[in-house]
Amino acid sequence: MKKILVTGGCGYIGSHTIVDLIENGFDVICIDNNSRSNPRILEGVQKITGKKIKNYKVDLCNLDDSFAIFHENPDIAGIVHFAAFKSVGESVENPLMYFENNLMSLINLLKCVQEFNIANFVFSSSCTVYGNTTEIPVTETTAPRPAESPYGYTKQMGEQIINEFSKSSDSKCILLRYFNPVGAHPSGLIGELPIGRPSNLVPAITQTAIGKLPQMQVYGDDYPTRDGSCIRDYIHVSDIAHAHTLALTYMLKGKINSHCEVYNLGSGNGTTVLEAIHAFEKISGFPLNYIIGPRRPGDVVSIYANNDLARNVLGWIPKYSLEDMLSTAWRWEQKIKMDESFYNSKFSELN
Repeated sequence: MKKILVTGGCGYIGSHTIVDLIENGFDVICIDNNSRSNPRILEGVQKITGKKIKNYKVDLCNLDDSFAIFHENPDIAGIVHFAAFKSVGESVENPLMYFENNLMSLINLLKCVQEFNIANFVFSSSCTVYGNTTEIPVTETTAPRPAESPYGYTKQMGEQIINEFSKSSDSKCILLRYFNPVGAHPSGLIGELPIGRPSNLVPAITQTAIGKLPQMQVYGDDYPTRDGSCIRDYIHVSDIAHAHTLALTYMLKGKINSHCEVYNLGSGNGTTVLEAIHAFEKISGFPLNYIIGPRRPGDVVSIYANNDLARNVLGWIPKYSLEDMLSTAWRWEQKIKMDESFYNSKFSELN
């Protein structure tokens, strides 16, 4: 079995990717300092896969500690890099923290890639690199516009750093640009665990529905869209996870032809915020308590993907519908409601 290092593996997409990698025959180790994640999520991973995952509780901004992991694991065949801060709103409030954490951790990891000759590197990127684009749907060749948030800038700069690094390296790199990952594993054993008040739509919906939040807010209804709310491309987290397995398999088989390739990971469909809310109301059977508020700084108006390249090259075919995404997210929210101990104080406190 090829050994894959997953950074940020206790996080939302990282934990689902670990499951998918194991189910497809890979051996996995994890780095996560748990500053933005709950280590108990790996218990769910173990229940699903039957495998206990070794997690190194290391901050990738510490180069010496990072190097030590590679010395201990000289047989790493590839890396999937998720570890980063990801809140758009928080990045607007504290941009220096985002630039320091997201870029220093990436640079240190690439130093490890270079020092230990890691052949394959997959980067967790984002559709935020396209900025407030006027080209819909976006393709991998859509010209990026200025990012709408410091978080978005860290993804743009991260991609540039990796691209330049790969030109002078024997390592091959793939940049996966996610649109809006939502939902939870169909088993109900792992899902999203936002810290404090969620900034993403679906956990805000499910936390309001379960009573954890008294009310949720829609950020603006005066955008130039069909119902005035922002348009996003929602994609199930398990579909996103499987794309990483396909990307690594593609690289390990020697099919990658250039030093660095880019793929969009989206459903290809645009859904408004209000449409997602109404779809959840239909699934759950009761109305959601929400209000319309002002626009939120950092939000783009509308974006959804053309995913033809990932389909044609990687063989990636999303299989979950919007209803699947919302129903699995709702099942996960109900599960953690029944097990309040799953949250420690850091995860249960709402700001």
